[in-house]
Amino acid sequence: LSQMFMVGIPGVELEEPAEKKIRAYQPGAILYFSHNYETPALLGELSSTIQSLYKESGNLPCFLAVDQEGGEVQRFGKPFTHFPEPYILGNADSPKLAFDVADVMATELKAVGVNLDFWPLCDIHTRPNNPIIGRRAFHTTEEIVSKISSAIVRGFVKNGMVACVKHFPGHGDTTVDSHKVLPKVDMSWEQLMSREIKPFLKAIRAKADMIMMAHILNAQIDPKFPASLSKETITNRLRKELRFSRLVIADDMQMEAITQNYGAADAVLHAIEAGNDILIYKDFERGLEAMDSALEALSAGKISAERVNESYARISEVKKRVLEHFPEVDIENISKIVGCDAHKAVLESLRAKK
Repeated sequence: LSQMFMVGIPGVELEEPAEKKIRAYQPGAILYFSHNYETPALLGELSSTIQSLYKESGNLPCFLAVDQEGGEVQRFGKPFTHFPEPYILGNADSPKLAFDVADVMATELKAVGVNLDFWPLCDIHTRPNNPIIGRRAFHTTEEIVSKISSAIVRGFVKNGMVACVKHFPGHGDTTVDSHKVLPKVDMSWEQLMSREIKPFLKAIRAKADMIMMAHILNAQIDPKFPASLSKETITNRLRKELRFSRLVIADDMQMEAITQNYGAADAVLHAIEAGNDILIYKDFERGLEAMDSALEALSAGKISAERVNESYARISEVKKRVLEHFPEVDIENISKIVGCDAHKAVLESLRAKK
């Protein structure tokens, strides 16, 4: 059950109280934010320390994740190579350049022990007044979003990095920010399949290991639950109809689209029952509380062991295939990799396409 949770952690180093709780709870994944970053070397040491805790316990390696997209959404500061807003990559309309950008990102993230990036977006910027997607999307057309996002997935896969595409079934046609309220759309499945879902299908064919679910309510698909908590959307549509067999992760469960509409314990139950393999909690203590809640629900029979075992099998498959061959952090070589001249050259190639 612990493998199904991703939590944020405090600080740039692992203090003793947090270390004790990680040893006790063993969450399957940890999410880095900007408050975890000071220098590449210090981040690399943090990653090594965390992974050593899991190795000592004989557990599966830990997913160490980040949102590193380019533009405004980049958790790690310089000297990491900072690419501009993803829409510039879309305007360049070059799958080769997109692949090269992913190659740079993956190489730098791997150097500090990060093995999972929540990128690329498969959202199409279909609504100009969308407050949350905007320039984070590659384009306003399905064709370019599909072409660029699938090239990025291929770049990550080639580098042995887990790519997570987001936000299924598409966040580009919304008018509000799910960090604050629950967005609503009104589209039939056929309409979604004709446009919004196409980039996700291309990413699946490019061998994406993970899809993030959006906190979006579409009454035509599920009148009761947003996509992230919807069994109809995840199990029936994404898994059975689209035949996606790898990992499904819910967007941050602490976003107000969820917290304003569902109690904490109920949200955990709904998310797991719907078919999510992993739940994100940005706050460390809140994530541990959610793990306690899930364990109580499992003990009480509200969550079935079968449902947990299904997710464990999928998580285990990806971790054994990708993470057990993941290189250990080489602190001395980080400075030769992060922000190196070859990576800057890729950045200049993109800037030249503006």
